[in-house]
Amino acid sequence: MNKTELVKAIAEKANLKVADTELMVNEFIETISTELKNGDKVTLVGFGTFAVSHRKERMGVNPKTGEKLKIAAKDVPVFKPGKSLKERIQ
Repeated sequence: MNKTELVKAIAEKANLKVADTELMVNEFIETISTELKNGDKVTLVGFGTFAVSHRKERMGVNPKTGEKLKIAAKDVPVFKPGKSLKERIQ
């Protein structure tokens, strides 16, 4: 399912206009992104937690040449599913 399909499915289930639903989904994504950028985490009880994880600098290997290279440290978004979500998909 892509974003467009998600918006349409939510609009149908909630009996809302697709344009209004798309605005809500976009704001949801923007709000979570902003909170993560600020170093906060977002917990949706029953669904999961969005957070930022720091990856340390490390050495890697270019698969084409076999050359060793340094991979820079970076922050990456992570999602940890909640217990309820895990149970729903089993």
